[in-house]
Amino acid sequence: MTDARFDVLGIGSAIVDILSRTDDDFLKINGMVKGTMALTTAEQSKQIYERMGSAVEVSGGSVANTVAGIASLGGNPCFIGKVGADKLGEIFAHEIKAVGVEFHGGENRPTLLPTATCLILVTPDGQRTMNTFLGACTELSPADIDAERIAAARVTYIEGYQWDTPRAKQAIRKSCQAAKGAKRQVALSLSDPFVVDRHRDDLLTLIKDDVDILFGNEDEIFSLYQAGDLDTAVSRLREAKVLACMTRGPKGVVVFDGQTTLAVDAAPVAKVVDTTGAGDLFAAGFLYGYTHGRDLTGCARIGCMAAAEVISHMGARPEAPLKDLLAKEGL
Repeated sequence: MTDARFDVLGIGSAIVDILSRTDDDFLKINGMVKGTMALTTAEQSKQIYERMGSAVEVSGGSVANTVAGIASLGGNPCFIGKVGADKLGEIFAHEIKAVGVEFHGGENRPTLLPTATCLILVTPDGQRTMNTFLGACTELSPADIDAERIAAARVTYIEGYQWDTPRAKQAIRKSCQAAKGAKRQVALSLSDPFVVDRHRDDLLTLIKDDVDILFGNEDEIFSLYQAGDLDTAVSRLREAKVLACMTRGPKGVVVFDGQTTLAVDAAPVAKVVDTTGAGDLFAAGFLYGYTHGRDLTGCARIGCMAAAEVISHMGARPEAPLKDLLAKEGL
């Protein structure tokens, strides 16, 4: 790829995760759908928090996790997001900068809303169920998008969650225009099956017009194309003419480049502790490989390695330096 200041520029929700262990009964009693994300109001978030057990706070946000993973691999990423003028906003900004990500947006355009939080309930099988109060994230607008930074990135990576707020949609469209105008590429994460259900037509249009690389798990891609099986999904992806990565949990990942389909096994992990961030870190590894000249199999293997690391502990960002794991695995 041509020279660029950043490997990947991510645009997404700047969120502080609050993680707690729980059981399936807690989810049922509180009307939560296991393994998905639900949007909450400030009051709903407060009520859930009061019912939760002991918790730990760590910076999160889907695309923010991805760019943090890219930095851990030795890449050079940037993140555009929106935080509130509060303690959690300070924590988020400090932590993302500390891991080597250039942060732009929130601190330059103040908002009265608090920093977003995501209450994550982790069941014994490692599945995570998320309850997100978007707060300051809803204030992301076209004015926060720095076209010069986007033009300086090989790939601009956006998250499907952004389609839940009108101004963020406008910001994403501006970002795509800036990337295409600079002859750069655009990647999209579908984020969640419910996001796809809410915004299917918009997302299909975005993919058709602007997206070069698509990330989604099996449920999300099946939902997007209303497919009942893998062959149908691949057929629809062929029509879309995008490079697509379909993650399948312990079954690994399927990568489709418009002509050929390849499958890569999941990397081994001794024990699955928390699946929060698995897809985010797969995207980190894949995009790192992609922007550093690896072939598609190599990109997917790096993605699976990064995902395996993050599901081996609580939290959605790597604990071990992924650059060291990359060297150890010879990837």
